Amino acid sequence: MGDTDVEMEIISSDIQHPSTSTNTVLSTAKKTHNLPWIEKYRPQSFEDIVGNEDTIQRLSIFSKKGNVPNIIVAGPPGVGKTTTILCLARILLGPSFKDAVLELNASNDRGIDVVRNKVKMFAQQKVTLPPGRHKIIILDEVDSMTDGAQQALRRTMEIYSNTTRFALACNYSEKVIEPIQSRCAVLRYSKLTDAQVLARIIQICQKEQVNYTEDGLESIVFTAQGDMRQALNNLQSTHNGFEIVNSENVFKVCDEPHPMLIKNMLKSCLSGDIRSAYKVIEHLWNLGYAAEDIIKNIFKVIKTMDIEESIKLAFIKEIGITHLRIADGLCSLMQMSGLLARMCSQAKSQQID
Repeated sequence: MGDTDVEMEIISSDIQHPSTSTNTVLSTAKKTHNLPWIEKYRPQSFEDIVGNEDTIQRLSIFSKKGNVPNIIVAGPPGVGKTTTILCLARILLGPSFKDAVLELNASNDRGIDVVRNKVKMFAQQKVTLPPGRHKIIILDEVDSMTDGAQQALRRTMEIYSNTTRFALACNYSEKVIEPIQSRCAVLRYSKLTDAQVLARIIQICQKEQVNYTEDGLESIVFTAQGDMRQALNNLQSTHNGFEIVNSENVFKVCDEPHPMLIKNMLKSCLSGDIRSAYKVIEHLWNLGYAAEDIIKNIFKVIKTMDIEESIKLAFIKEIGITHLRIADGLCSLMQMSGLLARMCSQAKSQQID
């Protein structure tokens, strides 16, 4: 074979097999393009996590020292509990992350057999780690584990404490049995503030070149109620469905009773005009909204309304009682009408006082 033939073969092979680095970049771009934004913009380090600064600062100190205790991270959904644990594991374990981390979620079978088999077997495995580092078992939604599984876990935590650490995430720490709570450092997360959620979604809108209006972003923040996951899902859904993120489109996507209607209804109650208030409730009912949806939105709106404190407290008390009845199964329009009557009555009595 001549030199020319060899050169032609090399050129043709280059055309058929472009450089691996180019392939990797393209495949990575393609993967992130198809990802939901909650995964695409999931923080990879402590600096990127929004809110709960004090708790994250404690965890960053743990990560520097290396010897992390068993931890329970408790708090409402969408505030970064699992993300924080994964960031901690990445910092502690570095390249060994894949081999030295076992993550089980509520989607996995979470009975006693999982603790006896999967968790115990992983804790027994030998993994080469840097000195002072441990394997990490992440149990997400641990409050949905059965009591038997939690009882089996308490002994496993003690036996393998030399090599393994447990990171448990849950919504309600009181649903975790006390023996496990006493073996862990409990970190509590609170809901994110509206300002924190707004700052983050503006940042993502700029990166994704989203066409939005101010009232659209306010509506996203209102529907999220401090849940970052909900905010990003609603933002992406509205952007994909309507291209422009404005108030009207957000409430179409989220399918919640419009807060302006609820606000008008509450104003009617304040002035004692039950007929106007009832028209709004009846309209929402005929649109097909469940009593649970309506009562939740009434509570969201009343919290932010600028009215006298005594009247606001009286209204919230009545809303709470009605919500309790609805949760017990009394989901009729009559319950909602009764709520309006009591709120009108409270408004009048407060004004007389």
